[in-house]
Amino acid sequence: MASSRWIRPEVFPLFASVGVAVGICAMQLVRNISSNPDVRVTKENRAAGVLDNFKEGEKYAEHGLRKFVRNKTPQIMPSINGFFSDPDLPSK
Repeated sequence: MASSRWIRPEVFPLFASVGVAVGICAMQLVRNISSNPDVRVTKENRAAGVLDNFKEGEKYAEHGLRKFVRNKTPQIMPSINGFFSDPDLPSK
């Protein structure tokens, strides 16, 4: 009864978007638990208190995605935006 209500082609995009959102959340949780210098899982690490480990914190903050997009323009389609907004470009 419930399967005929929820398993329809119309709800597949909903399942996909929720699945992507859950995947992104899970990836961020695993990243924080495994490599965040402020998160300490074991009892020995928690006993250390607050550490001034600036190198480890900078390594965590400057991850690969941030390095990749640092010198990119903050546009989704810069060539199309330039075509329609830049009068100096010759039309093809």
